[in-house]
Amino acid sequence: MTNMMKAIIAEDGQPLKVAEVERPAIGDNEVLVKVAAAGLNRADLVQRAGKYPPPPGASPIMGLECSGTVETVGAKVTKWKPGDKVCALLAGGGYAEYAAIDEGSLLPVPENLSLLEAAALPEAMMTVYANIFMRCAFREGESILIHGGTSGIGSMAIQMVKAAGAKDIWTTAGTAEKCEAATGFGATRAINYKTEDFEAVVRDGGGADVTLDMVGGDYVQKNISAARVNGRICNIAYLNGPVVELNLMPLMLKRLVLTGTTLRARPVAEKSDIRAAIEEKFWPLVASGAIRPVIDEVYPFAQADAAQAAMAKGGHTGKILLDLS
Repeated sequence: MTNMMKAIIAEDGQPLKVAEVERPAIGDNEVLVKVAAAGLNRADLVQRAGKYPPPPGASPIMGLECSGTVETVGAKVTKWKPGDKVCALLAGGGYAEYAAIDEGSLLPVPENLSLLEAAALPEAMMTVYANIFMRCAFREGESILIHGGTSGIGSMAIQMVKAAGAKDIWTTAGTAEKCEAATGFGATRAINYKTEDFEAVVRDGGGADVTLDMVGGDYVQKNISAARVNGRICNIAYLNGPVVELNLMPLMLKRLVLTGTTLRARPVAEKSDIRAAIEEKFWPLVASGAIRPVIDEVYPFAQADAAQAAMAKGGHTGKILLDLS
């Protein structure tokens, strides 16, 4: 086996290109995966712009999720063996032919999914679980507001909370077509934020127990207004920029929790716990087809630059993937 591999490299603002780089070595608790497909995430764009460096020790190559086949395993790995089909959450390194991955960040690919489809799942499902179910302690019978209902995370969040027994699932989207898609994923009410006031719709509907927001900006104040007493609001991104001014009096009066998290820099032990919960609580639903990956477009590996341009432009529904098969 050669110690070199192909990877997507970003240099000095130039278009992404395929280059030969050294194949990663694996530690005792890691596996080497031959990558079949990689999922794109907006964090990749931020990293490419130099504003989201990988955590210490992580691969500098972009890519936070992938699928593929186990090539070799470390000396202390017990769950996986060469030939296993897996998908995985990464701290970096997905845009490459091979990735070194901690054994606790891998999930088995169900028989009903292709490797390509499986690449759309890890980052979205683990983000949803870590924020909605762990951080916000979502419970059966509660109502939820999910912004970006046709994004990779939004489309997965709708499916997961519906499976978990949500009462009302409000979501936002920017076109009638996207609102229709969101209701197809299981939303009870899709709100076109260009023509409707989501704050009023949700508040008039009784308010949200939990809110998942990746928009930020003026949405933060609106989320507080739309929340029910004892509601929990979690921000995972600020696509509309930071909060410039915020009235926290309603936060106190309604006894709200306003929080935020990231997933990439968490210790591998925490990621392993999240993965284990996904495998126990939601992976059977993936295997049965009750929860499905939502894929917008698939680009060949060498067209990573075009794939990222499509993500930056927006308008996609679900995940954008790179095919390395």
